[in-house]
Amino acid sequence: MATKPGLTRRDFLRASALSLAGLSLLSACAPTAPATKPAEPAKPAEAPKPAEAAKPAAAAPTTAPAAAAKPAEAAKPAAAAKPDEKIGKHLIGQLEGPTVITDAAQFPKAFKEAPALAELVKAGKLPPVAERIGQDPLVIKPVHEIGKYGGTWRRGFTGPADKWNGYRAASGPDHLLFWDYTGDKAVPNIARGWEFQDGGRTLLLQLRRGMKWSDGQPFTADDFVFWFEELYSNKELVGTPNALMATNGKPGKIEKVDTYTVKYAFADPYWALPDVLAGSTPLTGHAFQGLNGMGSFAPAHYLKQFHPKFTPKEQLDKILADAKFENWVLLMKFKNDWALNPELPSVTPWLTVTPINTPVWTLERNPYSVWVDTDGNQLPYIDKISLSLAENLEVLNLRAIAGDYDFQARHLDIGKLPVFLENQQRGNYKIHLDVADYGSDMIIKFNMSYEKDPELAKWMSNVDFRRALSLGIDRDQINETFWLGTGTPSSVVPADHNKYNPGPEWRSKWATLDVKMANEMLDKIGLDKKDAEGFRLRTDNGQRLRIELQTIGGQFVQYTRIGEVVREHWKKIGIDLVVNEVERSLGERLRGGNEEQLWAWNNDGSEHLFTFPDHVFPYSKTGGSVLYADWFHSNGSQGKEPPPRLKEAYDMFKKSFGAEDAERVRLGKEIWKFAADDVWAIGIVGLGAAAQGVRVTKNNMGNIPARMYNSPDAKTPAISRPVTFFFKS
Repeated sequence: MATKPGLTRRDFLRASALSLAGLSLLSACAPTAPATKPAEPAKPAEAPKPAEAAKPAAAAPTTAPAAAAKPAEAAKPAAAAKPDEKIGKHLIGQLEGPTVITDAAQFPKAFKEAPALAELVKAGKLPPVAERIGQDPLVIKPVHEIGKYGGTWRRGFTGPADKWNGYRAASGPDHLLFWDYTGDKAVPNIARGWEFQDGGRTLLLQLRRGMKWSDGQPFTADDFVFWFEELYSNKELVGTPNALMATNGKPGKIEKVDTYTVKYAFADPYWALPDVLAGSTPLTGHAFQGLNGMGSFAPAHYLKQFHPKFTPKEQLDKILADAKFENWVLLMKFKNDWALNPELPSVTPWLTVTPINTPVWTLERNPYSVWVDTDGNQLPYIDKISLSLAENLEVLNLRAIAGDYDFQARHLDIGKLPVFLENQQRGNYKIHLDVADYGSDMIIKFNMSYEKDPELAKWMSNVDFRRALSLGIDRDQINETFWLGTGTPSSVVPADHNKYNPGPEWRSKWATLDVKMANEMLDKIGLDKKDAEGFRLRTDNGQRLRIELQTIGGQFVQYTRIGEVVREHWKKIGIDLVVNEVERSLGERLRGGNEEQLWAWNNDGSEHLFTFPDHVFPYSKTGGSVLYADWFHSNGSQGKEPPPRLKEAYDMFKKSFGAEDAERVRLGKEIWKFAADDVWAIGIVGLGAAAQGVRVTKNNMGNIPARMYNSPDAKTPAISRPVTFFFKS
């Protein structure tokens, strides 16, 4: 369909009745397309009573209960939106979610299980469900109702580098603690509780009695000691200590108190440790961090066979030769990779069956899952998760539009919102927008530790150069074109209601279009000579100053296309930008090698400043400016010393972990002021749903919140507890 000359995509959206008024389709009980009647999901199988044999359980469905919907008539046109109404407003529901039950008096007295597992128990191939769960189950009250067992959850993924897809959907997550559905409060998770001692210097972590790994072996404090002493403390495996495992630069340690109690001990108070163990940090989550040698715990009984301390050299050499690995470190990282190694014991609710480097990444329920609902049904309800490889972002979105996925938000393009809405009836799905609290769905990060080209390195480390480039971007145009006007032009700072937000005036700090000022600033710092085409010249050889923006293909936002628009914007300030799209794993290697110049991503997770700081300042191996990140984590023994302002921010960050809440909030506000004023990254458009907030959900899925807290620190949708999702029919 052609549009009139000069008509923006937002105008088109309104004019074609897919605007705000048309969005009422989601809540106006519009008729859904008739669907072929699927198999009835199985009811929970009762666990056998102590003195009574179990009755045979009904078979559970092995494929998705939801059949493809028949074609439906197109929705009738709706009235156009009022000029002052914001596109997508009515797609944003009320934040809601499930609840973790911590009062043992409210725990179920008996347990039930999926019919397929009940059959295995009956055949003597599995212990009874109560033995598999243990004395201290992780009890979840579903957001809406008790579900039914069965079915396959269909999703799309983009390849071996898309591990976060599975971490978010299928890992539980297996964090020691986790966030409640609001994303603001740490609650028990894999660990059943915690207690501070010694003025905050010691944290006792209480594990769940009787909990087991997926192979039936006990999950105990020994798995924490093994991780700390044999993985984390091994310099070959973990070359740089992590700053979160220290207070004020002084390393902490993990010790065993008893079978189900672990001690985290530090020289100084560490009041923020519960949040660290709840967030997506290197200290929590075996599935998420095992491949890096991190995570706080690991299956000692399985991994010892690949460790030189526990396996004779001749035997380990044979294992290496058979597996075709050069050394034990590479072998260990592979064997401890939840997404690649189906043999790896885990505590996640679903387990990898076919790995991520295949066309279909498949995960099936863990018979030893510790999750249960308030009626005693062992979770998850859904039998299997199947992620099908999409060749590119366009293919994945077309499959979502066609209704091929049961629940998908990752990689969906907000620019296709009109098409999603037009097809939701015939695809038998609903669209939700989960807006986020982080400042920008797209940022441009500077590699401030860049060294390959001294001339570019000089400008990347120049604050006025960074500020000028930020002033040269027309955010309003980008918002209208790629966000359909639904986002907010913004610097990097989080939402105004975020407790670390430094104030409303920081939203626009160096983040408004001012071509005149940008040119004046670039002239003033010495880039005042230009070639015949108006591009600025290098000060070392008189050639054109050219800078490269690295984008990642097949991701959540159209980074490459937006980068091309920025390239046009920067022509007006004399900057020659080259946009180079690379595959995600290659991009990570380039950033880890300090080879990128500029990098386009988003700053998701930064609303949780102290547990997900990767996009606030240089922090991780793959987050950019890697030499500064190495310096920070090694306490100055590795990497490259950062400039004074960044060092000051690092000092505030370290200090915050030992501070009480009020002081931590104050420090957080100061860090954000530094980040916005020094423009370590350019914020473009944010506070919207562009990054993993456009959610497609089949109409027959249950316990799906109207709105989810959208954050990688919450591993959305993990914060909404996918173990409680189910197929109604």
